[in-house]
Amino acid sequence: MQITIKGHQIDATPALRQHAEAKMERLTRHFDHLHELSIVLGVEKLLHKAEATIHVSGRDLHADAVAPDMYSAIDALADKLISQVRKHKEKITDHHRADAQRSRKAI
Repeated sequence: MQITIKGHQIDATPALRQHAEAKMERLTRHFDHLHELSIVLGVEKLLHKAEATIHVSGRDLHADAVAPDMYSAIDALADKLISQVRKHKEKITDHHRADAQRSRKAI
């Protein structure tokens, strides 16, 4: 998975990059077919904002999070993305295949 981290009106320091990459590695545990991840870190007045877009096969997933500090915003963003990836994986998984095999064995 290719990760791109940019700063919007903020300097994306190596510590922020390392924290974001560490949190986003959890995504690969849930779904292996992630192609590209783009993260934008920014500041709006007193709030820190983190946005991300993931390009997966056939779809783009987008999430954003706002928190009083950037590390909390990255943590909240990671949690939102993980829930979206789980939901996407559930949608593409064929749940009826096992039922069809059970009914064939019963006959």
